[in-house]
Amino acid sequence: MKITVVTFPGSNCDKDVGSVFESNYQASVRYLWHRDRFEDMPDLVVLPGGFSYGDYLRCGAMAKFSPAMDAISAYIEKGGWVFGICNGFQILTEAGLLPGALLPNRTLKYICRDVELLPNPNHSVVGKIGKKLEIPIAHGDGAYFAPEEELKKLAGNNQILFQYAKNPNGSLRDIAGISNQTGRVLGMMPHPERAMNPFVKKEDGKLIFSALLSKI
Repeated sequence: MKITVVTFPGSNCDKDVGSVFESNYQASVRYLWHRDRFEDMPDLVVLPGGFSYGDYLRCGAMAKFSPAMDAISAYIEKGGWVFGICNGFQILTEAGLLPGALLPNRTLKYICRDVELLPNPNHSVVGKIGKKLEIPIAHGDGAYFAPEEELKKLAGNNQILFQYAKNPNGSLRDIAGISNQTGRVLGMMPHPERAMNPFVKKEDGKLIFSALLSKI
């Protein structure tokens, strides 16, 4: 399996998520600098967590103009799979590849702790996970927002990936992650790559990655 992880200025989870795929799934991982393009068809493209361009303007607002994002748009049109985690989710919404926006947490405070996630039992990717998950979050802009009509569409099309059991940031409808209508472009604010370590008794991230890779 070939996986491309895009690195932006300020990304800090690119090697974390890349090592998960290498160590746990024996994948071949390529780290792509955001200024570079690609024309091949990797099995999955990952936009990692971090603070692209320092989040100085708005999370993901500058990263969406990177040449790599043009390549990703073309890759999606060809049927490719994309997974955005935290800042990667923010970039996907800013680029219009996922609907809605991630606003500052309603507390206006950065939140870093474990949360409980409820997988959508009807989603094509995570529907068979079948249990509540404990996954870390670490963000200051994680409150998912979309107009009511868009929220109805997300629910009606089973595009909601995960919802928070106890909403930590003010996301509408407790949304923690969504996909596009094809189910091949996914984004979530929690960090599954930080729940892969048996030594700290956090392994629920494996259920998310395994569910995704089983569909590719």
